[in-house]
Amino acid sequence: MKKTIVIVIILCSLGVGIVHVSGQPSKNDFMKSELNKIEQYLIYRDSLDKEVSKVAVAWHLDHSLKVINAIYDSLQDSNPSTYKKKFNIARTFSFTFGYIPRGRAQSPKSVLPPDTIKTDDIVSQLAIARDKLLIMDNLDDKSNFNHPVFNSLNKKQAKRFIEIHTRHHLKIVRDILKE
Repeated sequence: MKKTIVIVIILCSLGVGIVHVSGQPSKNDFMKSELNKIEQYLIYRDSLDKEVSKVAVAWHLDHSLKVINAIYDSLQDSNPSTYKKKFNIARTFSFTFGYIPRGRAQSPKSVLPPDTIKTDDIVSQLAIARDKLLIMDNLDDKSNFNHPVFNSLNKKQAKRFIEIHTRHHLKIVRDILKE
């Protein structure tokens, strides 16, 4: 009887392990749900709540995609041998808690949306972002880019920043839409 119970427990444990492993998202799923949300929010592109944000939903969607694409390009163009690991308290806080405070940082001009944001441009950037995120893992682990607050980020840190930053803007969109 004890042997049967032990065997059942072992088999159940293995079964749970198999389900758990197979239930994990693949590397190709990185940011998939966030990008799908961006696509879904396109129909609300002109929604605005000045108490939440000075800019409309389209601005947040466009900006998020510009950031993703610009980070990938910087990682791809970087020289991995120049990466030097350095402690940064703001990065440690933000990455640990998955949080960026609202209204604190100013975006670089290169990732600011234009005055007139076209839906077609957002759709195009979305397709590019999906492609770039699919192949990001092919880059060297020490590929890097320089963030204005967090300093030099390697590929793993850049991916974490992309997650946190995109979720930050999607939360603002949800607040604008009162979801």
